[in-house]
Amino acid sequence: MKRLYILLLLMAATVGCTKDLQDLNVDQKNPQIVPGETLFTEAEKNLVDHLTSSNVNINVLRLFSQYWTQTTYIDESNYNIVTRTIPANVYSQLYLGVLKDLDESKRLIMEQAIDVNNPDAEQERINKLAIIEVLNVYTYQVLVDIFGNIPYSQALNIDNPLPAYDDGLTIYKDLLTRINAAINDFDTSVTSFGDADIVYNGNTNGWYKFANSLKIRLAMRLADVSSETAAITTAINEAAPNAFESNADNATFQYLISPPNTNPVWVDLVQSGRNDFVPANTITDIMNDLEDPRRMHYFDGNIMENGMVVYKGGIYGASNTYNNFTHVSEQVVAPDAKGVLMTFSDVAFFLAEAAERGFYGSTSDAKIYYDLGVTESILYWGGTLTDAVDYLANPDVNYDTAAGTYKEKIGVQKWLALYNRGFEGWTEYRRLDYPMLQAPSGAEVDIVPTRYTYPINEQTLNPQSYQQAASAIGGDLLTTKLFWDKN
Repeated sequence: MKRLYILLLLMAATVGCTKDLQDLNVDQKNPQIVPGETLFTEAEKNLVDHLTSSNVNINVLRLFSQYWTQTTYIDESNYNIVTRTIPANVYSQLYLGVLKDLDESKRLIMEQAIDVNNPDAEQERINKLAIIEVLNVYTYQVLVDIFGNIPYSQALNIDNPLPAYDDGLTIYKDLLTRINAAINDFDTSVTSFGDADIVYNGNTNGWYKFANSLKIRLAMRLADVSSETAAITTAINEAAPNAFESNADNATFQYLISPPNTNPVWVDLVQSGRNDFVPANTITDIMNDLEDPRRMHYFDGNIMENGMVVYKGGIYGASNTYNNFTHVSEQVVAPDAKGVLMTFSDVAFFLAEAAERGFYGSTSDAKIYYDLGVTESILYWGGTLTDAVDYLANPDVNYDTAAGTYKEKIGVQKWLALYNRGFEGWTEYRRLDYPMLQAPSGAEVDIVPTRYTYPINEQTLNPQSYQQAASAIGGDLLTTKLFWDKN
């Protein structure tokens, strides 16, 4: 009986194993079929994470912008982006983690059957595709603004592993065409992604305003390209009435208090127990001179002198003892801080510049939009209207009395408002040339880099296209200026 019992058990185990064999190679946690909405959510999250991250393997632009500097490991503050293969990591994050997900999301949504019982179903699909296109445009602009010429018309094609690089200005022109088409496709009375959208929760009107605000950004990045003056004027005048109107319209993602959807800066610094960064003396010195009310929101009050909080930035590009300098504020490193794609303050500063350049309104409008940009930044960070009024009354801040050209006035205040958004701060510095940042003495190059060099693996895996691109932009160097950065 004992032998029979054992035999029966073995037979049962064998039958059980045989029955389940077909499931052994199926990864239950990674489904092979994913809805287009899920891929869209992932692309949104990957994009916001990339721009928000302080991880030196993928995003060192708070350092290039001189908002922060490093304490012990100072390679990236001195513009070494090769050791950690940062350009290749950016390519991977944005092409694969964002653009390819959006591409696949678009394909799946286009293939979905329409719910015949929902009269808005087709327009919901159109709205979804328009939103995907807005994020495509946003991401390609980021890539062009980082590298210059990039794979574009031949990108994302699995059958073409050696894509050609497109001219940056040509890409920008096409992005303006694409954003126009997306704007025209929106019907703001009809919903879209619902809670699969982590930026606007399916609010199509929010995306419509964001698309128009992005159109302004695209146009203003071309402000020094003389051949595009007419197109810039048209684009801004079309977009401005439909762009962001307040901070309530901002394109942001609210991170959560608990992992895994926490603020990447919290993950990088607090959860990891790292003391790698302190605010740079570049920004603390400027804000101290102006008595900027945002200091208490940007920085921690950990340094006291004579019973008063002082803000003391680390020497940019040098080794800095963490406890000897001001720290990044709790607001910035909070696990549930917001990741930002664009704000109303951004738009206001663009319109102030557009007024000065004759693209939009009159020159008298420049002060109005400048004041609005400063005020909305202060309010966004938690300051008060009184703080903003007092700050704008400072003769060194007041648009009528502050020193310098409109580029300096707008450039300095916009750079301050873009704190903690390294990509935008670096990009607007390159475009407006203010504030006048200096490279540290031991840096790889003697100016603040004007672009990233191309990934090293592009040189080896796609050499012909790489060589053509490098030659077309004037050399694959950290100091090569992009097409919109010639003046």
